[in-house]
Amino acid sequence: MRYGGDNRGRLLIIVLIVTSLFLITLDLRGVSVIGGVRTGTQTALTPVQKFGSWALTPLRNFASDVTHLGRTRNQIEKLKAENETLRNTLLNRKSADARLKQLKSVLNLAGGGGYKVVNAKVISQGPSTSFTQTITIDAGTSSGIRSNMTVISGYGLVGVVKIAYPDSSLVQLASDPAFRIGARIAKSEQIGILSGQGSRTGVLQLLDNTTTVKAGDALLARGSDSGRPFVPGVPIGEVTSVDNSPGAVTQTAEVRFYANFSTLGVVAVVIAKPESDPRDALVPPKPVPTPLPTVTIYASPSPSPSTSTEP
Repeated sequence: MRYGGDNRGRLLIIVLIVTSLFLITLDLRGVSVIGGVRTGTQTALTPVQKFGSWALTPLRNFASDVTHLGRTRNQIEKLKAENETLRNTLLNRKSADARLKQLKSVLNLAGGGGYKVVNAKVISQGPSTSFTQTITIDAGTSSGIRSNMTVISGYGLVGVVKIAYPDSSLVQLASDPAFRIGARIAKSEQIGILSGQGSRTGVLQLLDNTTTVKAGDALLARGSDSGRPFVPGVPIGEVTSVDNSPGAVTQTAEVRFYANFSTLGVVAVVIAKPESDPRDALVPPKPVPTPLPTVTIYASPSPSPSTSTEP
């Protein structure tokens, strides 16, 4: 029994060897026996491979999404942070551009009036213990600023320094109800006292009841003898209406300040009065109205109706 099993094993090995040599010989002679078997096998397995790929695709996608989920969230957070940084940069740039524009404007006004000034940035705005309308600036006694000095913007009068600290100063705005300044009507010697009203509108009380004042007149600071608290020639505002009540001892007029106190970013403190009064040199020019476009319409004459004579 054992010897018979060994003979069959040897016979099987011999058959396999002969078959292998036979197939190799056919393949070398160009007979695609092995290629045909390979092609047939591939053809038979293609539907199975397609089905397996279709079935496994969602699983592979899910695994890929899970793998990249953390990375995607990090990218989103990074993009949000970059967007916030860019937004803040843009806002800071706009703010810097606005301050630069105000600085140029106030330097032009100071140069036109011959004022020696110290520029300062507004660092806070709000009421104080003594005044309801104030700003705080980032310049003080270390920059030569003292109390009772005139503060201006590019448009005109802002207020007066009330308290000067080493590196900051408290400024009372012209809009404060406790604010008073001697004012002069441009192109005349008529004077009055201007008072703040808590807004951008002030009230002018003329000292002479016979003074002629009308809407549109510009007001300038009359100036103090020593240049403190007010230097002469600083634009204050424009008259918007006049109260000429019969029997009144004095005339009063409503005045709109040139300066917009709610948008102050850069101001200047006049630390020395000019050598000479600038008079009306700093009065803002009147705005020139934009002309309305004109349209010319040409009318074409219609042909005259022809007359016909009936027979």
